[in-house]
Amino acid sequence: MGGQAVPRYSQIVAELRRRIETGELAPGDRVPSTREITRQWGVAMATATKVLSELRREGMVLAVPGVGTVVAAPSRPVRATRPPAPAHPGGPSAAPLVQASLTLGRIVGAAVAVADTEGLAAVSMRRVAAELDVATMSLYRHVADKDDLLTRMMDGVMAEHPLPADPPEGWREAVELAARQLWDLFRRHAWLAPALSVTRPQIIVSALPYSEWILATLHAHGLDLQSAFTAHLMLLNYARGIAVNLETEREAEAHSGLDSEEWMDTQEPALLAVLRTGRFPALSRLATAGYDFDLDALFEFGLQRLLDGLAPLLDESSAG
Repeated sequence: MGGQAVPRYSQIVAELRRRIETGELAPGDRVPSTREITRQWGVAMATATKVLSELRREGMVLAVPGVGTVVAAPSRPVRATRPPAPAHPGGPSAAPLVQASLTLGRIVGAAVAVADTEGLAAVSMRRVAAELDVATMSLYRHVADKDDLLTRMMDGVMAEHPLPADPPEGWREAVELAARQLWDLFRRHAWLAPALSVTRPQIIVSALPYSEWILATLHAHGLDLQSAFTAHLMLLNYARGIAVNLETEREAEAHSGLDSEEWMDTQEPALLAVLRTGRFPALSRLATAGYDFDLDALFEFGLQRLLDGLAPLLDESSAG
C-alpha cells in the first residue's frame, strides 16, 4: 500500500525550509508572502497562511514590521549589522571616551529609530543603550526614566516638522494645513498617536505651536477661546483616533505575518457566507461592488465633515 499523501502545506514548508537550511534564503531575506505562495504553488490563502505560521512556530522566520516575513537568525532576532568599533590606541581604558560622547540627541534619536521600525513596545532603556553600545545606567545622566524619554521622543519628532511662519488667511485653510501636518506626523511615526494622551497631556513644547495655531485662528475668526480650544481638542483627537490604527496594524502584521489586505483575504469566505443569508442587503451590494479602504481618504473625508460642522459657528460669531 502507498504511504499517506503529504499535505500540500507541508510540502511547501519543506521546500522553504530547504531553501533556508541550504543558505539559498539567508537570515534577513524575505520569504514569499501569503499572496506570493498562493501564486507560486496554486494554493488557497488559508494554506499559504498555514505555511508561514508553521515556519514561525519552528523559529525559521519572523515578521518584521514594514518589511514582511524574513528568515530568522539562528540565535537572535534579525537586525541591521553594525560594523565593529575600531580599536582605540588607549586600549580598554579608553572605554570612558565612548560614554563621554553620549548625548541627549543621540539617545532620543536611537529611541525614535527603534520605535519607528519595531514599535513603541520595543523601546526600553536597555534596548536604547544596546543600540548605542553604552551601559544602560549611562542613559540616566540624560533622561530621568522611560516616560521622560518618551516625552523627549515626541518633542523631537514634532520639532522636526514645524508649522509655517505665515498661516493662510482663511480659517478653514489654516486649520486644514495644521490638521494634515499632524496627520503626516502620525503617518511618519506610527507610535506617536498612541503615545499622546488627551486626558493626561504631556508637556511637549514643540506641540504647543499647533495648539496656539488652531486656537488663535479660530478665535481671530470670532470663536470664543473656550469653544476654540474645544474644537482644537476635537480635531486633535479625531486625527489621533484614526492614527492609532497605524501602530495596532503594525503589531498585528508582526504577529501574523500578514498585511491588512492579506488578512482580509483570509476573512473573505466567512464574511461572504454571512452575507449570503440575505440579512444584510446593503452590505452585500457593497461587498459585490468592492470598497477601497484607505486611511488617508478616511481621514480627509472626516476632516472635511468636521470643518463643515464648525463653519456655521464661525459664521454666526463673525456675524455677531
